[in-house]
Amino acid sequence: MDSADRQEPEVAQLRTDRLKEKIAARKEQMQSMKVVEQELAKAPDGQLSMTDPDARSMKTRGTGIVGYNVQTAVETRHHLIVEHEVTNIPTDRSQLSSMVTKACSALGMDSALVLADRGYYSSEELRKCHEAGIAAVVPESTTSNATADGRFGRDDFIYDRYRDEYRCPAGERLIYHFTTEEHSMAFHRYWSSNCKTCPLKEKCTPSDVRRMTRWEHEHVLDEVQARLDRFPETMRIRRSTVEHPFGTLKLWMGSAHILTRTLQRVRTEMSLHILAYNMKRVMRIVTMKSLLRAMRA
Repeated sequence: MDSADRQEPEVAQLRTDRLKEKIAARKEQMQSMKVVEQELAKAPDGQLSMTDPDARSMKTRGTGIVGYNVQTAVETRHHLIVEHEVTNIPTDRSQLSSMVTKACSALGMDSALVLADRGYYSSEELRKCHEAGIAAVVPESTTSNATADGRFGRDDFIYDRYRDEYRCPAGERLIYHFTTEEHSMAFHRYWSSNCKTCPLKEKCTPSDVRRMTRWEHEHVLDEVQARLDRFPETMRIRRSTVEHPFGTLKLWMGSAHILTRTLQRVRTEMSLHILAYNMKRVMRIVTMKSLLRAMRA
């Protein structure tokens, strides 16, 4: 405004009026943002979508996308989608057992072998699958800093289930000491009293002792890892099975993908897309001639 005062009176007045309009617009915007802030504080998950009240920020690689999480269960023989679900839960971590149970029900099966990517890895979800008679193959998400720092990782410690103890790379026994509870889950703690004098300590831990933690249902996770070790090609099968329908559907739906708003409408839209996909897939597998022949019969 000081700069405008040094201009010609007419020019200065025009610039001053424009600046006042911008300032008034910013103040109005700040007031509206305060209202949004109050609404955001009331939201239980700390999110507020102005376009679609049910949409949420999804956990994706790179930038986050506000939208929905589409879950599908695809059979490996014909790549038909046997079950699907649309949620606004940002991650896949809590979706495995419910989707597998629904898929088994749709197929009339009491048990199944399910393949999923590492985004579904959850101790509790894998336990639920195990108790339901479902064999899961899911890669574990590695979060340990020890291996990255050049030290021994968890896999270097061998568990002896008969003695209920671990054997470290130096041959020492890590014996059971006590059990703690975290997030309603029981964990057993193991360590050795000989860590301080161990010649491999620098390669093991910067702490006084190396402690191992074992979940009370850790044997379930061991079985999951054993299946992956025996059948390493399962992840290739998973990619060529479930990613194919997703790619086809996204191609059909276009760059905008979902066109409707609110969770109920999005679920309806997705059901129609999947119905169309399955119908076209069946027509390709069975052929139209066979379908027409069956209809006439």
